[in-house]
Amino acid sequence: MTSPPRKAPPTPVPPGNTNRKSGPPIDMQEIRELLEIKYDQYNGPAFIEGDPISVPHLFTAKEDIEIAGFLSAVISWGRRQTIIENSRKLMQWMEMEPMKFILEASEEELSRLNRFVHRTFSGEDCIYFIRSLRNIYMHHGGLEGAFSGDMDPESNLKGQIIRFRKIFFSLPALKRTFKHIANPEKNASAKRINLFLRWMVRRDQRGVDFGLWREISPRQLLCPLDVHTGRVARKLNLIQRKANDWKTVEELTLALRNLDPEDPVKYDFALFGLGRYENF
Repeated sequence: MTSPPRKAPPTPVPPGNTNRKSGPPIDMQEIRELLEIKYDQYNGPAFIEGDPISVPHLFTAKEDIEIAGFLSAVISWGRRQTIIENSRKLMQWMEMEPMKFILEASEEELSRLNRFVHRTFSGEDCIYFIRSLRNIYMHHGGLEGAFSGDMDPESNLKGQIIRFRKIFFSLPALKRTFKHIANPEKNASAKRINLFLRWMVRRDQRGVDFGLWREISPRQLLCPLDVHTGRVARKLNLIQRKANDWKTVEELTLALRNLDPEDPVKYDFALFGLGRYENF
């Protein structure tokens, strides 16, 4: 089990019983203070080593970072150490030059990826992902262009994720491969895509998120929703919905925008840290 990035101080508890399933709203100022403390605690270099974001941190060139980040985020489910190990293995099979591999790999080199597997993500899926990324970098302005094109700067990113998914699957693909890019149109939470977008878009001086993309604003991001963030958010009465789906993602992000309109998704560090490391 991964240790917390830093020793956690005692968690400030908002008024009332945070384990309750119903009751009066918890004071929002106290919630903000709690989440700011935990954001400050977890958003730092010590967080990187035990997180899949450590894989794109192996690189310095923009395209290498975003490709490594995208592929690592796509397989970010299951045991965290296994995610990191398999993401690093994939980078090694790409000779630690992901952009060059995407553009120049021969059919023989691509065929080696048939051996790759992470849970239900197979070698066939992996090869399609490489082919699709090649198409995206050659014809759609790379990952940033595929996500940011035709964007309403005042909207959240639901439409951009849907647009990206259509571009990504514009090549012939196996039916099984489609499940690896979530579809918000079908109410999927798209946790892994929202995680990747957080990595690429959020910009601060903490050294965790990259802030490489300038066409998308941090205020447009949506909070990655998993079992940890969902559980903590419900205990804090930030969300009421039971399912971890797209509607809940929007509900949670709206609540976080009330706390910080310009950078709501920074609180992902706090919610995840409280749930993962402190069993809040």
